[in-house]
Amino acid sequence: MLAYVDCFSGVSGDMLLGALLHAGAPLDALRAGLATLPLTGYTLEADEVSDHGIRGVRARVRLTGAEHAHRRLADVAALIAAGGLPDRASARALAIFERLAEAEGAVHGVAPEEVTFHEVGAVDSIVDTVGVTLGLELLGVDDLYCSELPLTSGRVRAAHGPLPVPAPATLELLKGSTAVWRPVAAEGELVTPTGAAVVATLARFERPALRVATTGYGFGTRALPWANCVRLLVGEAPAAETAARTPEGVAERAGLARDTIVVIESNIDNMTGEALGWLLERLLAEGALDVSYAPLQMKKNRPGALLTVIAAPADAERLAALIVRESATLGVRLRPSERLIAGRRIEQIETPLGPARVKLKLAGEQVIAVAPEYDDLRALAEQANLPLETVAAQVTQAARRHFGLAE
Repeated sequence: MLAYVDCFSGVSGDMLLGALLHAGAPLDALRAGLATLPLTGYTLEADEVSDHGIRGVRARVRLTGAEHAHRRLADVAALIAAGGLPDRASARALAIFERLAEAEGAVHGVAPEEVTFHEVGAVDSIVDTVGVTLGLELLGVDDLYCSELPLTSGRVRAAHGPLPVPAPATLELLKGSTAVWRPVAAEGELVTPTGAAVVATLARFERPALRVATTGYGFGTRALPWANCVRLLVGEAPAAETAARTPEGVAERAGLARDTIVVIESNIDNMTGEALGWLLERLLAEGALDVSYAPLQMKKNRPGALLTVIAAPADAERLAALIVRESATLGVRLRPSERLIAGRRIEQIETPLGPARVKLKLAGEQVIAVAPEYDDLRALAEQANLPLETVAAQVTQAARRHFGLAE
């Protein structure tokens, strides 16, 4: 399932939670999931409201006890890990708070692990954030998209005193993303740090092709000249359905197969090369289709690595949990994706230097490219006492002639 967040009046954690409930996420299941967290002193309410002719849900987290905790990222991560949430909901929630810590750290000039969450570390914000990731899971939302965001002015009260709108952390969260700010002639905060963290972490800022199955409206508490709510559209991508119904699509005519995979990503900046190598081997041994690293320059100019894992959908949550458990990261990103695949086969052919195995790239049954196996090239190079590149060129030429490819 896909979901599109229409932020015509901004976005916040409680508004997103209300929209998910209005779109069909069961309140009882949401409460039950949240109850597995070691977090007390609150009740979650969902009130049906109507404003400017639009009906929806206002989610409220009412505190029933005094809240004095000053939580850091490790505290929130431990709290989420101790719960009984689905793996993907936990991973998404951890990724949101990790991104929040990085943004707050950049604003205040401290390391993410040293950031003390004030507003976003309070019980209501934790319930809103985790509730959103659990609500997405209950609705089966695999991919999230987001609209433009309203750019307002004014000030907002915070633990550090009055701050300009949008709040510095909100801007930092969305800096460098593809989010577009649309000027709105209004004062006051419409995009909160919690709302920004959710869409910055989980959403793509584009409009998807979507066959809408249900909609939800989540209301905020402020009175505005318009309906103060966020709209959520939930459904399926018609392109995927069309491809499934059309056996003679472009890809099929080209002899390519189509399947769905999950791309798992995480930014890592505090693991040794040996540990990263160990993690790669573990992921491949546990069934990952592919694992790769790309260099990153991260906070405080530390070198890091972008871990990218391609996984079958059935293996994605298990592999994501393995990454969180066995690496230094606090969260991962999961993105379902379609791919087109050429066929492949290995055959042994005779060459002037001896027999060699060759990997064939296929479009249907047609061979469109060849690549000699490295182990066979190495053995032939040692036998003939020739440079490896010379052997590779001769074997490739022989293979292209054998399979009728143009020279």
